[in-house]
Amino acid sequence: MSAGRGSQAKGQPRLYAWMIVLAAVVLLADQTSKIWAVSALSDGERITVIPQLIQLRLLYNPGAAFSIGSEATWVFALTAAVAVAGILYTARRLRSPAWAGVLGGILGGAASHLLDRLMRSPGFGRGHVVDFIDYGGLFVGNVADIALVASCALLALLSLRGTSLGDEPDKERH
Repeated sequence: MSAGRGSQAKGQPRLYAWMIVLAAVVLLADQTSKIWAVSALSDGERITVIPQLIQLRLLYNPGAAFSIGSEATWVFALTAAVAVAGILYTARRLRSPAWAGVLGGILGGAASHLLDRLMRSPGFGRGHVVDFIDYGGLFVGNVADIALVASCALLALLSLRGTSLGDEPDKERH
């Protein structure tokens, strides 16, 4: 296949689709792990994974990281909805596989948190996010949080390297 403009146009839908598939994998992994956590840890059980570092215990978080803003749950639902819509709109310009991966991870994490906010107790738009991975007592998170943090770190790296969303794959190295 030639590297002309025709291949660029074909690459965009493929990268967008790859981003959507990655987002779906993150969402599915996060929601499946939360279903497990709710069923296995709801009686207050704690499971030590790595002593002093990682423990599994169930929490319902009404706020953001570290339960900040627990009285404004609807703001986080709205923010997640805007993030999901913004990523879906912006990603139409994708020409970079690296950015497709970054946006897929962020999209999956944001969509999963939005799903919690919309579908979990205490009600629509006010639902609490299920957290269950305790990092040595510092904070408790979930699989979506892992995807969000890793994707944001990669976003920072791509930005520092000057890789734009619309770069062609062969132009990513500077």
